[in-house]
Amino acid sequence: MSQLCSTVLLLASFSTVALAAIGPIATLPIVNKVIAPDGYSRDTVLAGGTFPGPLIQGNKGNDFKINVIDQLTDTSMPTATSIHWHGLFQHTTNYVDGPAFVTQCPIIPGHSFLYDFNVPQQAGTFWYHSHFANQYCDGLRGPLVVYDPNDPQKHLYDVDNESTVITLADWYHYLSTNAPPIPAFNSSLINGKGRYPGGPAVALSVVNVSRGQRYRFRLVSISCDPSFTFSIDGHQLTIIEVDGNNVQPLHVDNLEIFAGQRYSVVMTANQPVGNYWIRSVPPGGEVDNSGLNAAILRYNGAPSKNPTSNSSLSLPLVETNLHPLTNPRAPGNPVPGGADININLNVVINDAHTQFLVNGVVFDPPSVPVLLQILSGASSAASLLPSGSIYGLEPNKVVELVIPGGAVGGPHPVHLHGHAFSVVRSAGNSTYNFDNPVVRDVVSIGNTGDEVTIRFVTDNPGPWFFHCHIDWHLSAGFAVVFAEDVPDVPKLDGGVSSAWKQLCPLYNQYINQTSS
Repeated sequence: MSQLCSTVLLLASFSTVALAAIGPIATLPIVNKVIAPDGYSRDTVLAGGTFPGPLIQGNKGNDFKINVIDQLTDTSMPTATSIHWHGLFQHTTNYVDGPAFVTQCPIIPGHSFLYDFNVPQQAGTFWYHSHFANQYCDGLRGPLVVYDPNDPQKHLYDVDNESTVITLADWYHYLSTNAPPIPAFNSSLINGKGRYPGGPAVALSVVNVSRGQRYRFRLVSISCDPSFTFSIDGHQLTIIEVDGNNVQPLHVDNLEIFAGQRYSVVMTANQPVGNYWIRSVPPGGEVDNSGLNAAILRYNGAPSKNPTSNSSLSLPLVETNLHPLTNPRAPGNPVPGGADININLNVVINDAHTQFLVNGVVFDPPSVPVLLQILSGASSAASLLPSGSIYGLEPNKVVELVIPGGAVGGPHPVHLHGHAFSVVRSAGNSTYNFDNPVVRDVVSIGNTGDEVTIRFVTDNPGPWFFHCHIDWHLSAGFAVVFAEDVPDVPKLDGGVSSAWKQLCPLYNQYINQTSS
């Protein structure tokens, strides 16, 4: 069989079932395809030919080997690509973290790159997405789950498989390259299906349950922009995991989930057999009989029809009520400013409302990836580009970041690569918790008056991105790089692969050819 035929058959198999699980060793073709998840047809960039991309799964301790093949041909959108494995620490494998021009050059059409990494200590709910331009807003995003055979909370649920992964997404009727100055999404999708105002009544996603069973739903916000308020009519939810970190069980009936965040919630199917709305409501949105911002929870034995259930919510998630299951204390001295390294990151938007500045600097990606600069001999953060956007961090130190809220376009969810962090002060709260704050990797910095404060330990050498996870804001400059333990980066176990070393020469040649 020819390579072309093999590829066509592979893509066909991917396109039949969204969320068909692959991994931990897999091939992931990145392709262009016309799809209409909300009834409106548009060109896209997709992982494996589906939206969302296929569920990538493995177990704690597995070696993941994901061979990403760039088969993009549609030049109306970016044709190079780069994949970030969101939430995975990549300890000693910084070079496969994925953000373009921070840890690698992009992959070009007709070429592939093997993302080869181990997940020795982590388990939970993660995701993957393009980290090049605004490509993930064009569709390149999907869930990733690392299962723990010895999950300490396994006694709380009966069912946890690919059918209980729930992705929440925004969707756009225009290409990312044609986005207006202030992009606005057209619809919300749950597991890749949704409807838009005035659009056709396309089929909604259905989550099937059996009465009496307890389900671990893994909620993954693969949003480019909005947060969503998630609930299931008539059912309580018990949060047991936040961004890959186990938490003490917390009962809620709704939660706000920001772009990039994940929650595992246990739901007991204890209501009368029937259909119930699953709601994923963006700010200012609603769920009505038209099925906007909704999916269907269907009990086995219930008729195949839309729910008539109503929402009655009284127990929202409050972030300060989340506490780690183990090792709860935040690092450093238990007072504000009690870390070894204390950094304030003040974020503002320029007068034209086109760029964000962090401590007075717009992040402008360098032409040479920061990691390559380090491996080429740069020995300190001061010698790295982009100047003013890179902060050097010494090894084995406690870092405290304070990020005041209030910047236009917020609340902004910020994400730190390479680490999870303790949220010692949350949005909407003026108190500090150093005893048992939630640990996560994406946090909302809130609104004017908030001073969200997080802490982490510099135990992972490499340049790590810190940015707003509203993708439009990242591309508008809302980012910095933490260059952690720069002298030891060249000593990382195994070093970079030979294929990684070829990414930049290939990309530079490709850019020269396509721009001439």
